[in-house]
Amino acid sequence: MTAAAQLMKQMQEPVQPFAEWMRRVQVDMEAALERFLPAATATPVRLHQAMRYAALDGGKRVRPLLVFAAGELFAAPIAVAQRAAAAVEMIHAYSLVHDDMPCMDDDALRRGKLTVHVQYDEATALLVGDALQGQAFVLLTAADEGIDAARQIVMLHILAQASGSLGMCGGQAIDLASVGLNLSLTELEQMHKLKTGSLLRASVLLGAWSGKVLLQDEVAALEAYGIAIGLAFQVVDDILDATADSATLGKTAGKDAADNKPTYVSILGLPESQALAEKLRNDAHQALAIFGDKAQRLRDLADLIVQRKA
Repeated sequence: MTAAAQLMKQMQEPVQPFAEWMRRVQVDMEAALERFLPAATATPVRLHQAMRYAALDGGKRVRPLLVFAAGELFAAPIAVAQRAAAAVEMIHAYSLVHDDMPCMDDDALRRGKLTVHVQYDEATALLVGDALQGQAFVLLTAADEGIDAARQIVMLHILAQASGSLGMCGGQAIDLASVGLNLSLTELEQMHKLKTGSLLRASVLLGAWSGKVLLQDEVAALEAYGIAIGLAFQVVDDILDATADSATLGKTAGKDAADNKPTYVSILGLPESQALAEKLRNDAHQALAIFGDKAQRLRDLADLIVQRKA
């Protein structure tokens, strides 16, 4: 189906309630990841089993939801959006595997189950992260998904930059170096724009580029939205780490405070952090003004990110 035909079909169909749409994307994403990951029986079996353990059956799939919401805004072909969403989710899963290892945060619980290095071993966990990263870029280079090479190159650049030293990895390096330090609010925001925000922003841009070549004002609006939700996501994470329990979170609660890490709650306090999250939600909504009602899914996701309880 061409992009124009897909858009016409979407316009003719009744708008699906957000909760139903979200559930459908999550289910479809699980099936897509099942398909795009190497089979558990393929050699090397243990590595492939561990990759599937890390990536399947867990998480809210916020990044794929952002890909699909932005993709719908620009009538992206489903096959292209699926590959982009799976790619960014594999990068996210790899980052969690490495983040949980003893050389970093040394955590035993993730998404309600044992972390990969505990379930398997540290060497396997290291290789799982490396292999998931490689598989993500394999997905974005598919030649038969109805997308031209020029846009593929843009998308590869977006994901690579968001994943590297000027994005997620750089933010993690700053995070590790900041334990026990008294960071300013500006320094904390810079760290999380890289560590958490870069991949969320990339998810939005990947979804949009899955549909069309973006205009400059469209890129600017989506980047502003991505920055706002990226910071909001981390603010809420810090709030939940201070207020929720491990069973609710699916990971070890209170670990930031125990590890003497700077957080929004430790710098601003709980009420001010909650107010900041709400301000960032409003900023995200305002950034989407140029798209009108067509961007409602993205607005709903900003609400979900700020109002979530886990």
